[in-house]
Amino acid sequence: MGHHTFPAADADRLEDAARRYRNCSAEELLWALDPGPDDAVVDVGSGTGFFTDDVAPHAGTVYALDVQAAMHDRYREKGVPENVELVTSGADDLPFDDGALDGAFATMTYHELPSEAVEELARVLRPGGRVAVVDWTAEGPGERGPPPGERYDADHAAAAFEAAGFTVDFRATRSETFLLAATLGGE
Repeated sequence: MGHHTFPAADADRLEDAARRYRNCSAEELLWALDPGPDDAVVDVGSGTGFFTDDVAPHAGTVYALDVQAAMHDRYREKGVPENVELVTSGADDLPFDDGALDGAFATMTYHELPSEAVEELARVLRPGGRVAVVDWTAEGPGERGPPPGERYDADHAAAAFEAAGFTVDFRATRSETFLLAATLGGE
């Protein structure tokens, strides 16, 4: 894990709804994450907040976490919902207390995350916390997204989450992407 980071100079591409929803619909993400109205969740690799905005109306607090401050600047320009807090940090040392969060999601960023990210998610989520991951699959033709050599498949992601104490509740591979939903250690 931990390949290139999406360039902030290309941030406008992250707001193209037709392209983004072709890979993951808001409904699919909300189904996989299943946030509650009082939940605190983190969007790991939030970029300009495209999917953060879809989750925000369904959660208490959403932390939009991105390693690039320039992505947060772009998010501020378009407008950040009241219940979203911008956090500039890498995913290898998340700035949250142990068990502080109810859920986490990563859309098209799993391949960019450092290998420590899954363990960090296990640390900051409470038991029963949910994770939703949508990313480019290594099994895809590579017509869009990162080069196939920088991608992982659903089996790789499932094994990483299971090794960190998660139960994989659902996984599916589509032509270019995979979806994984997991729960930490049961409730």
